[in-house]
Amino acid sequence: MLEQEGFVYKESGLGTKVLSNLTLLGQHDSPVNSFAGLSAENGSDRVSSKIIKFEVAFPSADLCEKLNLDENDPVYEIIRLRLLDDEPLVIEHTYMPVSPVPALSKRILEGSIYSYLHKKLHIKFGGVFRRIKADLPDKYDRQYLGVNESTPILEIEQIVWTNSGVNLEYSRSRNLYNNRSYIMVETSH
Repeated sequence: MLEQEGFVYKESGLGTKVLSNLTLLGQHDSPVNSFAGLSAENGSDRVSSKIIKFEVAFPSADLCEKLNLDENDPVYEIIRLRLLDDEPLVIEHTYMPVSPVPALSKRILEGSIYSYLHKKLHIKFGGVFRRIKADLPDKYDRQYLGVNESTPILEIEQIVWTNSGVNLEYSRSRNLYNNRSYIMVETSH
């Protein structure tokens, strides 16, 4: 983990070396390969959520493909504004199949969904496929992030799967371009 975050470099036969301070590292950086969740990264006491939409619906054909579902498998459709220190940070558009995530409630959504998945349901994540791209704001971005129609948005689209290979989440997280950035450290081995 320390190597992935750029603090140390390990090579067989040479040992482990502590790396110098990485001057590119910023206050609002998040590791691109992390899927611990906003609350875990920033502290649950600093993160809160405003629920914009919380419904159960049948998935579209596109969502069936992304989550490997049948058209009759209900999904949660969740849109939340996540606040950091009471300031708008990100809008999350999340879809999860209902069957592996029973009893999801507004109370849980106001906190950390990932904490509920890990601690109450004992679901372990196996991995994440993530696409990061720039976009123009949609109606939710304009309304809840307070931007105009030409303000750049950074979107993180992802599919998270469990350690048993089940696609558990499809989401799009939309950040104001200057509120959050993502880092990646690569080594030569």
